[in-house]
Amino acid sequence: MGRGEALFPSSLRFSIPFFFYVLLIAYQALAGSIGINYGQVADNLPSPEDVVPLVKAVGATRLKLYDTDPKVLKAFGNTNVEFIVSVPNEYLSKIKDPAKAQAWVKQNVQAYLPATKITCIAVGNEVLTFNDTTLSGNLLPAMQSVHAALVSLNLDKQVTVTTAHSLAVLETSYPPSAGAFRRDLVDCICQILEFHVKTSSPFLINAYPYFAYKANPKQVSLDFVLFQPNPGIVDPVSNLHYDNMLFAQMDAVHSALDSLGYKNVCVQISETGWPSKGDADEAGATEDNARKYNCNLMKLMTSKKGTPMRPTNDLNIYVFAMFNENMKPGPTSERNYGLFKPDGTPAYPLGINLSTNISSGGSGTNSGGSTPSTSSPPGTSSTGYLSISSDSARQMVCRGRRTEMFLQIAVSIMLVHQLLNRV
Repeated sequence: MGRGEALFPSSLRFSIPFFFYVLLIAYQALAGSIGINYGQVADNLPSPEDVVPLVKAVGATRLKLYDTDPKVLKAFGNTNVEFIVSVPNEYLSKIKDPAKAQAWVKQNVQAYLPATKITCIAVGNEVLTFNDTTLSGNLLPAMQSVHAALVSLNLDKQVTVTTAHSLAVLETSYPPSAGAFRRDLVDCICQILEFHVKTSSPFLINAYPYFAYKANPKQVSLDFVLFQPNPGIVDPVSNLHYDNMLFAQMDAVHSALDSLGYKNVCVQISETGWPSKGDADEAGATEDNARKYNCNLMKLMTSKKGTPMRPTNDLNIYVFAMFNENMKPGPTSERNYGLFKPDGTPAYPLGINLSTNISSGGSGTNSGGSTPSTSSPPGTSSTGYLSISSDSARQMVCRGRRTEMFLQIAVSIMLVHQLLNRV
């Protein structure tokens, strides 16, 4: 018996197929924590089928929709991408009715399972900060009705129910240890938190350090909000050190939950991002800042590192957004949060190799209006899409730590494989 056989039984001896299988599993585990918001307030976006490779290119395995677009849910069938789907605010008054909630779940969730991996339903978005008492009053009943529908259809073990809040639900956010909810919202939030405890669902927060910088560019450190090297701050009460604003905001939410007795409720960031373009009075809205914010954020998301107050908790964060959306109202920044332009090219360097533009709006033509070639360049898909070459993999600026760990695993397995072949 050789030394290799002594170390490993024949059933566990490494083979080339097994080697690549292990690499695939390792890669998926490392890439599994990136989430992206897939908004569609635009008239020039690519077809959902063409979005699938883009999502995979950035290593995302989770998407959040603001509706239940059937074209998107069908296109992502059997891709293993997890989805949060949403009930828009205007539907809450109807969906609080149990019968209508059940019909909605059957049509918009059950119909796509199990091929499309829908794992969560967000009922409403930032409802409590609209200061609309009728809308707020419909929120919890709607959440309860949707959950009851899931229970009746035996789907409650695989699909949770929640709602996304603006960070403006906080009355105090600094220092993080002093985080507290607005007093006028405490009763309502406590009822929602009871729902989360009973259903084991997450508490979602939309948090944008960009807004803090935009409002006070002379006082807020740009490096602090962009996850760049900086001295950081120390919470005077907890003595915890913070080197970025997003973690400080998250821990302010944790403190607010702790103060109400809900320490164990899971906090997820359902939206965060940085615009690559803005109006003259929108400080910091540049391509370089957007690249730094989102690329540094993605590194953190794949590092398995928690916040100072919750260091062992995985980060559950959804970047906003997949595309620039040309029909969003408001200042220029609102239309420029995308990682990608509608033609499928990066809005700024993301470290992925795009072989050619994709067609926008599913019309069969690219954004320039010319007819695409019927043949694909080497390394692209039949839709004239994109590929990630080995060279671009080594240049993944957004994947820093994940790529490094992946390559280390690959090298280690190759060395073991060579060792066993020698013996």
